[in-house]
Amino acid sequence: MAKNINRRTFLKSVTAGSVVTAAALAGCKVKNDGADDAYSSQVEPPKGKMTYRVNPTTKDRVSLLGYGMMRLPTIGGKSGREDKDAQLDQKQINKLVDYAYAHGVNYYDTSPAYCQGQSERATGIALKRYPRKSYFIATKLSNFNEETWSREASIEMYHESLKQLQTDYIDYYLLHGVGMGGFDQFKSRYVDNGIIDYLVGERKAGRIRNLGFSFHGDYEAFQWLMEHHEQYHWDFCQIELNYLDWDYANEINDFNTDARVLYGELQKRGIPAVIMEPLLGGRLANIPQYLISKLKQREPQRSVASWAFRYAGTPKGVLTVLSGMTYMEHLKDNLLNYCPLKPLTADEEKMLYGIAKEIYNLKTIPCNDCKYCMPCPYGVDIPANFMHYNKCINEGSLPRNAKSPDYARYRRQYLIGLDRVVDRERQPDHCIGCGHCVPHCPQNIQIPMEMSRLSDFMEQLKRGDLGQTVKA
Repeated sequence: MAKNINRRTFLKSVTAGSVVTAAALAGCKVKNDGADDAYSSQVEPPKGKMTYRVNPTTKDRVSLLGYGMMRLPTIGGKSGREDKDAQLDQKQINKLVDYAYAHGVNYYDTSPAYCQGQSERATGIALKRYPRKSYFIATKLSNFNEETWSREASIEMYHESLKQLQTDYIDYYLLHGVGMGGFDQFKSRYVDNGIIDYLVGERKAGRIRNLGFSFHGDYEAFQWLMEHHEQYHWDFCQIELNYLDWDYANEINDFNTDARVLYGELQKRGIPAVIMEPLLGGRLANIPQYLISKLKQREPQRSVASWAFRYAGTPKGVLTVLSGMTYMEHLKDNLLNYCPLKPLTADEEKMLYGIAKEIYNLKTIPCNDCKYCMPCPYGVDIPANFMHYNKCINEGSLPRNAKSPDYARYRRQYLIGLDRVVDRERQPDHCIGCGHCVPHCPQNIQIPMEMSRLSDFMEQLKRGDLGQTVKA
């Protein structure tokens, strides 16, 4: 490999192939994530009321709400995460940042991989208009593609981040997606090439103020970093934490680790936690109606999403909670949650754990619709198929038994509904089980196995011989 990579090659390497495993993910993903009646009567969040947490190492006073710059608005509404031709709407980005900044948000999280490689530049433009010491920039070494595993390429990626962000230092720098691809890949990306030692040196030189990592996947990698804490002195760690993952991450998927375990290990060592996925990619804002009713009985004026954000912000070891906010109504709702934070009571926490148990018992596929598995080389629309299946479970309309009085209606709804949202040639029966998608999934879903199960389920529905209860 050449020791130096130009900008074009760099962007290609972080936005193609395995880069879709980019994983510091959080918050709302589409406009109606968490959208309910609360937005129609939304009040203005107050200024000067933001809750802050203090970083024990650098004494940074960090806003509890952190702005995730990975779902930025685009011109024409194209997906900035999927469409390579999407152009970010800098004017709208500036407007959102201005509003967040005015309400006390001072932590902005980006990556070379976000928004097809455009996020860092857009973030730098938006923040450059403010005094540098008035905000904290977090970005990542997103060396997912094997082309960028070398020491030289990783160092060049780091320096490119400084250039794109228009800064001479980074407040919070992360090893990105630790554990994705397994322990051996983790070692190749960060250990064997000596890049951790290099970044420790950059911290000593003051060009990195806080050094940490984001974790997904292989727990052995997390353990290794914890065991080497005395050597590297991690200043923070980014983990997935929400009221479903607290006890059920591993139960939902054997390859995940419960947030209770991760948070507990960080607390033992006094390492602050930065939280991603407080809404599980929107899943905790789109729960079944009967569960929504339970929340509305408690707080009729609050959005469903607000409960997840209050949960994520309540633990004292949490430094900031990230949300990828594309729309102003989501930004305002999250500000209302943290300006100031109303910590959960023990009774409210118990209620949320009860709701988590009910969500777990629904046995939905743990897909966050992040689309990191896409594109499928054979054209299957993986997340759309999973979302349709989960939607039917959440609505209580999944056809389960041919003897049920609602079976014919639910069967028709499932098959016709699937054809409406997913083209025939992109449905589960077109999956060949190649496994190309598996290493890219932050939730470690065994996608070919799930596709095979959905394909068999569809075939039974088409034949009309679903003779036994379906295991959801």
